[in-house]
Amino acid sequence: MTNRALVGVLYAAAIMAGCNRSAPANVAATVNNRPITYVELDKQYQSQFGPENQANGDQIMIQKLEVLRTLIDNEIMLQRAEKLGLMAVDADVEGKFSELKAPYTQEEFKAQLDQRKISVDDLKTQLRRDLSVQKLFNKEITSLITITDKDIADFYAANKASFNLAEPQIHMAQILVTPTPDNNVRNLKNDKARDDEQARRKAQNLSQRLTQGEDFAMLAQNYSEDPNSSQNGGDLGFIPESALDKANPDLRKAIASLRPGEITPVMHTAEGYRILRLITREPAGQRELADPKVQQTIRETLINRKDQLLKAAYYEMARNDAKVVNYFVNGIIGSREKK
Repeated sequence: MTNRALVGVLYAAAIMAGCNRSAPANVAATVNNRPITYVELDKQYQSQFGPENQANGDQIMIQKLEVLRTLIDNEIMLQRAEKLGLMAVDADVEGKFSELKAPYTQEEFKAQLDQRKISVDDLKTQLRRDLSVQKLFNKEITSLITITDKDIADFYAANKASFNLAEPQIHMAQILVTPTPDNNVRNLKNDKARDDEQARRKAQNLSQRLTQGEDFAMLAQNYSEDPNSSQNGGDLGFIPESALDKANPDLRKAIASLRPGEITPVMHTAEGYRILRLITREPAGQRELADPKVQQTIRETLINRKDQLLKAAYYEMARNDAKVVNYFVNGIIGSREKK
């Protein structure tokens, strides 16, 4: 990133920061006067980028700005969950913890935590936050989404040709992580890898989270760097089987071995690192509206679209309502003004 571009990023962040406020000791930011400490920021940074991170200088500062922005957003949502009495209870946390731990031996699970640089207590704290925010979204967004029979019929009428399959098709979804940040990417976390090593580590981390039971569509909305599918939970729609002939042999083999609902390991392709999920396989021919699979596919597509729109709007509303002071930005701006 050029110095001019860096200054632009910092200036934009400073607008939110309130540059004239003095920083409390060891506090990176506050959300409605609740602190986010540098200890939390550094721990999250190490968990996300790890000791193999080759960034330095301004690159590290940009990465930390992005991590802190995510922590701020998460804190905003957590406080809204608290206000509405939607915090996860101990039973919720222990149930999810047991679910995540079940596929592993004690040694394997410890190795997973060590790789992510977190303790059991750290994981349970994060689970409580995540489950609480899920409850918030379920109440404030998901429960308000309704798809009528007319909505489904209208979508089918407008897209009937796409349900006429000239050859067998596969319905796929993907999470893509690229080594070069793209301004067109608009995932919910605004999370973008900066180089190949970051992309590889990010993809591996997402793969682990999927293995531990997290929702594919939600992770795609939050983190995928495919500008065409992230907003729809990674949904790629129906792909002709013949299109796989153009894929590299490893990718083609991995997809061919999948059963509906299964996902591939991280696949390194020309565009970056991919994780693919097979939703269903469909035979050739016109698929009619009366087909329950057609209706379900349309319903899920419409729900994903509305869910993405409402979440994006909810994040913006919540940010507008929150009082955020970013002291970390103040320090960066202040140090550069003195040079």
